[in-house]
Amino acid sequence: MQQIKVGIDAGGSLVKIAYQDNKRMQYKKYQLTELDQAMTWLKMISPGLKVALTGGRAEFIQKKHFSDALIIPEFQATCVGALTFLAEEGKKINEPFLLINIGTGTSWHLVNRDKYERILGSGIGGGAFTGLGSLLTSVDEYHKLTQLAVEGEKGNIDLLVKDIYELAEAPINGNLTAANFAKGKKVQHSDADRMAALANMVAETLALLTMQAARIHQVKNAVFVGSALVGNPALRNRLEFYFNMVGLSHRFLLNGEYCGAMGAYSFI
Repeated sequence: MQQIKVGIDAGGSLVKIAYQDNKRMQYKKYQLTELDQAMTWLKMISPGLKVALTGGRAEFIQKKHFSDALIIPEFQATCVGALTFLAEEGKKINEPFLLINIGTGTSWHLVNRDKYERILGSGIGGGAFTGLGSLLTSVDEYHKLTQLAVEGEKGNIDLLVKDIYELAEAPINGNLTAANFAKGKKVQHSDADRMAALANMVAETLALLTMQAARIHQVKNAVFVGSALVGNPALRNRLEFYFNMVGLSHRFLLNGEYCGAMGAYSFI
Protein backbone atom coordinates (compact mmCIF):
# COMPACT_ATOMS: atom_id res chain seq x y z
CA MET A 1 0.00 0.00 0.00
CA GLN A 2 1.31 3.43 -1.00
CA GLN A 3 2.14 5.70 1.91
CA ILE A 4 -0.08 8.76 1.96
CA LYS A 5 1.37 12.23 2.55
CA VAL A 6 -0.77 14.72 4.45
CA GLY A 7 -0.45 18.43 5.13
CA ILE A 8 -2.50 19.75 8.07
CA ASP A 9 -3.16 23.39 8.92
CA ALA A 10 -4.74 23.71 12.36
CA GLY A 11 -5.67 27.34 12.98
CA GLY A 12 -7.89 29.33 15.26
CA SER A 13 -11.22 28.05 13.92
CA LEU A 14 -10.67 25.32 11.33
CA VAL A 15 -8.53 22.27 10.64
CA LYS A 16 -7.65 22.07 6.94
CA ILE A 17 -6.15 18.97 5.32
CA ALA A 18 -4.41 18.44 1.96
CA TYR A 19 -3.50 14.94 0.76
CA GLN A 20 -3.07 12.98 -2.45
CA ASP A 21 -5.45 10.17 -3.34
CA ASN A 22 -5.34 8.31 -6.68
CA LYS A 23 -2.80 10.86 -7.95
CA ARG A 24 -5.18 13.76 -7.29
CA MET A 25 -4.96 16.31 -4.53
CA GLN A 26 -7.87 16.21 -2.11
CA TYR A 27 -8.89 18.85 0.42
CA LYS A 28 -10.99 18.59 3.55
CA LYS A 29 -11.78 20.91 6.42
CA TYR A 30 -13.24 20.46 9.87
CA GLN A 31 -14.30 22.75 12.66
CA LEU A 32 -11.74 22.91 15.43
CA THR A 33 -14.26 21.17 17.69
CA GLU A 34 -14.01 18.19 15.31
CA LEU A 35 -10.22 17.91 15.59
CA ASP A 36 -10.13 14.45 17.18
CA GLN A 37 -12.69 13.16 14.68
CA ALA A 38 -10.56 14.45 11.79
CA MET A 39 -7.37 12.88 13.12
CA THR A 40 -9.14 9.55 13.69
CA TRP A 41 -10.37 9.60 10.08
CA LEU A 42 -6.84 10.26 8.81
CA LYS A 43 -5.42 7.32 10.74
CA MET A 44 -8.11 5.08 9.25
CA ILE A 45 -7.34 5.89 5.60
CA SER A 46 -3.71 4.79 5.91
CA PRO A 47 -1.77 3.12 8.75
CA GLY A 48 1.54 4.79 7.85
CA LEU A 49 0.85 8.43 7.12
CA LYS A 50 3.63 10.94 6.47
CA VAL A 51 2.39 14.13 8.09
CA ALA A 52 3.48 17.77 8.07
CA LEU A 53 1.78 20.23 10.39
CA THR A 54 1.40 23.99 10.54
CA GLY A 55 -0.74 26.50 12.39
CA GLY A 56 -1.23 27.41 16.02
CA ARG A 57 -2.23 23.91 17.10
CA ALA A 58 0.47 22.03 15.20
CA GLU A 59 2.42 21.06 18.33
CA PHE A 60 -0.75 19.87 20.06
CA ILE A 61 -1.56 17.56 17.13
CA GLN A 62 2.03 16.32 17.00
CA LYS A 63 2.04 15.39 20.68
CA LYS A 64 -1.40 13.79 20.68
CA HIS A 65 -1.68 12.16 17.26
CA PHE A 66 1.44 12.16 15.05
CA SER A 67 4.65 12.20 17.04
CA ASP A 68 6.85 11.87 13.92
CA ALA A 69 5.19 14.71 12.04
CA LEU A 70 7.15 17.65 10.68
CA ILE A 71 6.19 21.11 11.91
CA ILE A 72 6.42 23.88 9.32
CA PRO A 73 6.30 27.56 10.37
CA GLU A 74 2.84 28.89 9.59
CA PHE A 75 3.82 31.91 7.49
CA GLN A 76 6.28 29.88 5.45
CA ALA A 77 3.67 27.20 4.76
CA THR A 78 1.08 29.79 3.69
CA CYS A 79 3.40 31.47 1.19
CA VAL A 80 4.68 28.20 -0.29
CA GLY A 81 1.10 26.94 -0.64
CA ALA A 82 0.01 30.15 -2.37
CA LEU A 83 2.87 29.92 -4.87
CA THR A 84 1.93 26.29 -5.55
CA PHE A 85 -1.71 27.18 -6.22
CA LEU A 86 -0.76 30.14 -8.41
CA ALA A 87 1.29 27.78 -10.57
CA GLU A 88 -1.46 25.14 -10.66
CA GLU A 89 -4.12 27.66 -11.66
CA GLY A 90 -1.87 29.16 -14.32
CA LYS A 91 -2.20 32.61 -12.81
CA LYS A 92 0.86 34.60 -13.73
CA ILE A 93 1.65 37.48 -11.43
CA ASN A 94 4.51 39.91 -11.39
CA GLU A 95 6.66 39.70 -8.30
CA PRO A 96 7.02 40.99 -5.73
CA PHE A 97 3.38 40.83 -4.65
CA LEU A 98 1.34 41.03 -1.47
CA LEU A 99 -0.27 37.85 -0.15
CA ILE A 100 -3.18 38.61 2.14
CA ASN A 101 -4.42 35.68 4.22
CA ILE A 102 -7.88 36.42 5.65
CA GLY A 103 -8.55 33.75 8.24
CA THR A 104 -9.69 34.25 11.82
CA GLY A 105 -7.43 37.31 11.71
CA THR A 106 -5.51 38.67 8.73
CA SER A 107 -1.82 38.56 7.80
CA TRP A 108 0.03 40.36 5.00
CA HIS A 109 3.13 38.83 3.41
CA LEU A 110 5.55 40.33 0.91
CA VAL A 111 6.42 37.57 -1.57
CA ASN A 112 9.33 37.81 -4.00
CA ARG A 113 10.15 34.50 -5.68
CA ASP A 114 11.44 32.19 -2.95
CA LYS A 115 11.62 34.96 -0.35
CA TYR A 116 8.67 35.94 1.82
CA GLU A 117 8.23 38.21 4.79
CA ARG A 118 5.26 38.88 7.03
CA ILE A 119 4.91 42.64 7.07
CA LEU A 120 1.58 43.28 8.79
CA GLY A 121 -1.18 41.70 10.84
CA SER A 122 -4.67 42.66 11.99
CA GLY A 123 -7.31 41.22 14.29
CA ILE A 124 -9.92 42.16 11.68
CA GLY A 125 -10.90 39.10 9.65
CA GLY A 126 -13.25 36.16 9.67
CA GLY A 127 -13.31 35.98 13.46
CA ALA A 128 -14.48 39.58 13.72
CA PHE A 129 -17.09 38.98 10.99
CA THR A 130 -18.54 35.96 12.81
CA GLY A 131 -18.08 37.11 16.40
CA LEU A 132 -19.26 40.68 15.99
CA GLY A 133 -21.96 39.47 13.63
CA SER A 134 -23.36 37.21 16.34
CA LEU A 135 -23.48 40.22 18.70
CA LEU A 136 -25.18 42.47 16.16
CA THR A 137 -27.82 39.92 15.13
CA SER A 138 -29.68 36.94 16.53
CA VAL A 139 -27.55 34.60 14.38
CA ASP A 140 -24.29 32.85 15.28
CA GLU A 141 -23.86 30.49 12.31
CA TYR A 142 -21.29 31.65 9.75
CA HIS A 143 -23.15 30.75 6.55
CA LYS A 144 -26.36 32.39 7.75
CA LEU A 145 -24.41 35.54 8.56
CA THR A 146 -22.88 35.61 5.08
CA GLN A 147 -26.35 35.26 3.54
CA LEU A 148 -27.65 38.16 5.64
CA ALA A 149 -24.73 40.30 4.49
CA VAL A 150 -25.75 39.73 0.85
CA GLU A 151 -29.39 40.61 1.52
CA GLY A 152 -28.76 43.82 3.50
CA GLU A 153 -28.06 47.42 2.55
CA LYS A 154 -25.14 49.04 4.36
CA GLY A 155 -26.42 52.55 3.64
CA ASN A 156 -29.33 51.94 6.02
CA ILE A 157 -26.94 52.12 8.98
CA ASP A 158 -23.64 53.52 7.66
CA LEU A 159 -23.32 57.27 7.16
CA LEU A 160 -22.40 57.66 3.50
CA VAL A 161 -20.58 60.52 1.81
CA LYS A 162 -23.76 61.39 -0.11
CA ASP A 163 -25.64 61.70 3.19
CA ILE A 164 -23.28 64.52 4.20
CA TYR A 165 -23.35 66.23 0.81
CA GLU A 166 -27.11 65.92 0.56
CA LEU A 167 -27.67 69.13 -1.40
CA ALA A 168 -24.26 69.45 -3.02
CA GLU A 169 -22.02 67.46 -5.32
CA ALA A 170 -19.74 65.15 -3.33
CA PRO A 171 -16.00 65.46 -4.05
CA ILE A 172 -15.64 61.65 -4.01
CA ASN A 173 -17.90 58.66 -4.71
CA GLY A 174 -21.07 59.34 -2.74
CA ASN A 175 -21.56 55.66 -1.88
CA LEU A 176 -18.31 55.50 0.08
CA THR A 177 -18.56 55.27 3.84
CA ALA A 178 -18.14 58.47 5.80
CA ALA A 179 -18.63 56.74 9.16
CA ASN A 180 -19.33 53.06 9.87
CA PHE A 181 -22.58 52.35 11.75
CA ALA A 182 -22.98 56.07 12.45
CA LYS A 183 -26.76 56.18 11.94
CA GLY A 184 -27.13 53.80 14.89
CA LYS A 185 -30.56 53.64 16.47
CA LYS A 186 -31.68 56.90 14.85
CA VAL A 187 -32.96 54.93 11.85
CA GLN A 188 -34.66 51.61 11.32
CA HIS A 189 -32.49 48.78 10.06
CA SER A 190 -32.48 44.99 9.96
CA ASP A 191 -30.08 42.20 10.86
CA ALA A 192 -29.25 41.99 7.16
CA ASP A 193 -28.39 45.71 7.04
CA ARG A 194 -26.10 45.34 10.05
CA MET A 195 -24.29 42.40 8.44
CA ALA A 196 -23.93 44.24 5.12
CA ALA A 197 -22.39 47.15 7.03
CA LEU A 198 -20.12 44.78 8.95
CA ALA A 199 -18.91 43.01 5.79
CA ASN A 200 -18.19 46.42 4.30
CA MET A 201 -16.31 47.59 7.41
CA VAL A 202 -14.10 44.49 7.36
CA ALA A 203 -13.46 44.91 3.62
CA GLU A 204 -12.74 48.65 3.97
CA THR A 205 -10.27 48.05 6.78
CA LEU A 206 -8.42 45.30 4.90
CA ALA A 207 -8.43 47.31 1.67
CA LEU A 208 -6.97 50.40 3.34
CA LEU A 209 -4.24 48.39 5.04
CA THR A 210 -3.46 46.58 1.78
CA MET A 211 -3.23 49.82 -0.18
CA GLN A 212 -0.92 51.35 2.42
CA ALA A 213 1.31 48.26 2.41
CA ALA A 214 1.37 48.24 -1.40
CA ARG A 215 2.43 51.90 -1.47
CA ILE A 216 5.15 51.44 1.17
CA HIS A 217 6.63 48.37 -0.53
CA GLN A 218 6.02 49.64 -4.08
CA VAL A 219 3.93 46.62 -5.03
CA LYS A 220 1.19 46.65 -7.67
CA ASN A 221 -0.28 43.14 -7.25
CA ALA A 222 -2.16 41.41 -4.45
CA VAL A 223 -3.29 37.82 -3.96
CA PHE A 224 -6.07 37.01 -1.50
CA VAL A 225 -6.46 33.69 0.28
CA GLY A 226 -8.08 32.42 3.47
CA SER A 227 -11.17 30.76 4.83
CA ALA A 228 -13.03 34.03 5.52
CA LEU A 229 -13.51 34.50 1.76
CA VAL A 230 -15.17 31.11 1.26
CA GLY A 231 -18.92 31.40 0.81
CA ASN A 232 -18.76 35.09 1.71
CA PRO A 233 -19.67 36.99 -1.48
CA ALA A 234 -20.42 40.24 0.35
CA LEU A 235 -16.86 40.45 1.70
CA ARG A 236 -15.29 39.45 -1.60
CA ASN A 237 -17.43 41.84 -3.65
CA ARG A 238 -16.61 44.78 -1.40
CA LEU A 239 -12.90 44.00 -1.60
CA GLU A 240 -13.14 43.88 -5.40
CA PHE A 241 -15.02 47.19 -5.41
CA TYR A 242 -12.31 49.01 -3.49
CA PHE A 243 -9.39 47.56 -5.43
CA ASN A 244 -11.03 48.18 -8.79
CA MET A 245 -11.62 51.76 -7.69
CA VAL A 246 -7.93 52.40 -6.91
CA GLY A 247 -6.54 50.22 -9.71
CA LEU A 248 -4.68 47.66 -7.60
CA SER A 249 -4.36 44.36 -9.47
CA HIS A 250 -5.73 41.50 -7.37
CA ARG A 251 -6.52 37.78 -7.56
CA PHE A 252 -8.45 35.28 -5.46
CA LEU A 253 -7.14 31.70 -5.43
CA LEU A 254 -9.68 28.91 -5.94
CA ASN A 255 -8.23 26.76 -3.14
CA GLY A 256 -6.81 29.66 -1.20
CA GLU A 257 -8.15 28.53 2.15
CA TYR A 258 -5.85 25.49 1.92
CA CYS A 259 -2.58 27.40 1.37
CA GLY A 260 -1.25 26.46 4.79
CA ALA A 261 -2.12 22.78 4.41
CA MET A 262 -0.76 22.66 0.86
CA GLY A 263 2.41 24.44 1.91
CA ALA A 264 2.97 21.95 4.74
CA TYR A 265 2.33 19.07 2.31
CA SER A 266 5.02 20.44 -0.01
CA PHE A 267 7.72 19.88 2.62
CA ILE A 268 7.17 16.12 2.94
